[in-house]
Amino acid sequence: MSAPPPAAAPAATAADRVYRHVKQGVLERRYEGGTLLTEGGLADAVGVSRTPVREALLRLETEGLLKLYPKKGALVLPVSVQEIADVIETRLLVEEFTVRAAVPAPPALLERLAALLEEQRRHAAEGDLAAMTAADRCFHAEIVRTAGNQILARLYDQLRDRQLRMGVALLHAHPERIERTLAEHAEILGALRAGDAEAAAAAVRGHVGRVGELVRGPVR
Repeated sequence: MSAPPPAAAPAATAADRVYRHVKQGVLERRYEGGTLLTEGGLADAVGVSRTPVREALLRLETEGLLKLYPKKGALVLPVSVQEIADVIETRLLVEEFTVRAAVPAPPALLERLAALLEEQRRHAAEGDLAAMTAADRCFHAEIVRTAGNQILARLYDQLRDRQLRMGVALLHAHPERIERTLAEHAEILGALRAGDAEAAAAAVRGHVGRVGELVRGPVR
């Protein structure tokens, strides 16, 4: 007897669709900090009723992306200076440790990082800063996961949305960072290929540290 076909993935609910629409808009800066979103406007944009919009906005408020105001709508919250400092500090702690632990780097990691670097270059050439930032984040996350510490990997994953939002804003504000970011990632990859843990850690420290120096005011 042949095996039964795999169960189909559950269809996305209306609230899920609104949630993804708004969250992607915030992360890609189509909805910048300080923007007031209305239930009616979002319902029209996604093609749903207001009830799933309310459910989605509540989820996003618990994630710290929005602040709900009854009868008015939801305000997209800017990223605070303190939050930026906290993210940079956490990244330095996690990424310096894990890049050392990833040496000697397995061939699969080196291949994956090289592919992600090429992906970043392609998105940069196309001017798609949101896609470039997503590939940037994956580049670092691959190193963190390869180190083998599941607790640190989960902690790093919790920074994902903040990293994406900050990264897109940074590249828009400092377009000169695009080529510099690519060069710094190539430096990290080169140190891993050489099996030099200290050089890799220094490259990560310089890369993440320069990001922190550039991001001073609130990121919208």
